[in-house]
Amino acid sequence: MSESGNDRRIDYVELNVADISRSKAFYGSAFGWTFTDYGPEYCEFNDGRLKGGFTTTAPVRAGGGPLVILYADKLEETQKRLEKAGAKIVKPIFSFPGGRRLHFEDPDGYEFAVWSAA
Repeated sequence: MSESGNDRRIDYVELNVADISRSKAFYGSAFGWTFTDYGPEYCEFNDGRLKGGFTTTAPVRAGGGPLVILYADKLEETQKRLEKAGAKIVKPIFSFPGGRRLHFEDPDGYEFAVWSAA
């Protein structure tokens, strides 16, 4: 059997959400993600590179788990899109070795970060 090329790489991210329609509207507006519905309790998202899912089959676990970090070429523009979509900015843009980033909460309270090399 040949190797897939994805061995030991993040393959999928799944979030328990309260309202799939709200999550689709938020992430579609803020990041332009696309979606495939698989019934009333599950929706797959695609950011163009990585796929994941929204599900209502378990409770929302905001504030726990790993920090998922997205990339943006233009961090300030991304922050504006996030705010327009309804995100709460919990750590404004700050510098770190290698770039800059911000942290936000989505409508279910999950904390994410967005970073940029510029």
